This record gives sequence, C-alpha cells and structure tokens, in this order.
Amino acid sequence: MEIRLVGVVGAGQMGNGIAHVFALAGYDVLMTDISEESLTKALQTIEKNLERQVSRGKVLAADKRAAMERIQTTLKLTDLGKCDLIIEAATERETVKQAIFEDLLPHLKPTTILTSNTSSISITRLASRTDRPEKFMGFHFMNPVPVMQLVELIRGIATDQETWDTLHEVVRKLGKTAASAEDFPAFIVNRILMPMINEAVYTLYEGVGSVKSIDESLKLGANHPMGPLELADFIGLDTCLAIMNVLHEGLADTKYRPCPLLTKYVEAGWLGRKTQRGFYDYRGEVPVPTR
Repeated sequence: MEIRLVGVVGAGQMGNGIAHVFALAGYDVLMTDISEESLTKALQTIEKNLERQVSRGKVLAADKRAAMERIQTTLKLTDLGKCDLIIEAATERETVKQAIFEDLLPHLKPTTILTSNTSSISITRLASRTDRPEKFMGFHFMNPVPVMQLVELIRGIATDQETWDTLHEVVRKLGKTAASAEDFPAFIVNRILMPMINEAVYTLYEGVGSVKSIDESLKLGANHPMGPLELADFIGLDTCLAIMNVLHEGLADTKYRPCPLLTKYVEAGWLGRKTQRGFYDYRGEVPVPTR
C-alpha cells in the first residue's frame, strides 16, 4: 500500500509537527483545523522550525522550500477524504476524536488508513466506531515531533498486517524509530512517564519538596534533561490529567489516582507553558516557581 498524500487533523503543537516531518520526508500533506488563524499560525511555526534546522545544518535550504510547498491547508475536514493516510491530532478527548472520524467516514477512499495520535485512549474502541477497524491504528508521535525520534505504533484488536507493515515503513521513511505497543491504557511511554510526573506532583502536594528542589533533584540526581514539573508544564497539565484519568479508569488501580493538586491547577486554568502559568509562571523573562 503506497502512501503519497497524508491528511493531518489538527494544526496545534502535535499536528504542525507531524505535518513538518511528513513534508520534509517527501510526502504531500493536507492539514485541517477549525480556524484559519490556527492554520496560519501552524504554517508560520513549521517555517520557523525548518529555518532553525537549516541554520543548524540539519536541513538544506532547498529542502526547506520544497517541504513548505508540499503542505496545503483546508478548513473543510471532508477535503481529507482523498488522502491515503489520515492522522488525527486533535485534543485528547475521546468524544472529539469519535466525532472527527464519524464526519470523515462518508468521504474516504476504501483504501484510506485512519490513525490517531492519541497518547492514551483505546485504539480498539476508536476503531470500532469506524467502517474500517482493520485499517485503523494508533500513531503516537512524541513532542516536539521534529526532534523526538520515537513513534509508538499501536494495533487495535482488528488491525490487519498490511496496515501495520505500511505504517512501519512510513516511520522508517520519516527517519524515526517505531516501538510496537499493545492497546492498553497509555501504551508504553505515558504508562511509565505520567505516573512519575503524578508522583512528583504528590511530592509537591505533600510538602516533601518545592517545585525547584523536585526538578533540580531529578535533573542532577537522575540525569533527566528536564525536571518532572517542568516537563508537565511543557506537555500541558490538562493532558497529564487526562492521561492519568485514562490510566486510573482503565486499569482500576489506586496507584494511578491523579494528585488533587494536579486537578486543582487544571481547574484554575493553569495548564503550563501554553497558558503562561503552571508549576512555573512564564509571564516574566525567567520562569518562576508558583509554589
């Protein structure tokens, strides 16, 4: 099965990164979102990130120009029906993802592969709401997409071998590494990463350490490039909470109970870098811990 035209649903942080790497690898990309402003901002972000790669000698200027020319945008979700592969990269809410796939279904080619960039939601359940569960997979990129080398490939219970083989080859052409994950809550990376972040929030909540001491301890004591609370702000506290809820509900184990302090920050709208406040306040020149 040959993939030439790739549809990306969602032009946010993950969507524009996915469009970036596919266009750079030679695929034609059609990206959609609900607002023209989001699409314009995404194209600006892609161009800025490609220019950064050019300045570092990782990408040729000619390849940057060619990549930008391969990316088209549309406000009509149904325009993606002609794509060979569609990657849904909308918000981490199952009802939103289901609605997107339901709207797409009448317009798809019979051979179109559907995928979701979900970081935790059941692939089998999402696939079951479509007319092609055998051509449905989890296609989970890491953030930031142009930098991170891993892609988690998650089979649903009905995913066929041809679909698996096709996406494995796509990952290879992107110059990334595929990790095969079974369809259980949060897959591999977030099954391990999110409880660590949640435990760091509990450590703050219980007064064991401050934001600064917790992050410094993991950076200097465990050689992590970023502290867990700093990383949570980068990911988005709403996303962290959503994944912890999926783990807690899906595995029914109290060790995955989201920390009440994480819930409180999300209730306050302090979601991290994207809202300028989370465990750090980013409104000044230097991030300042909020606790």
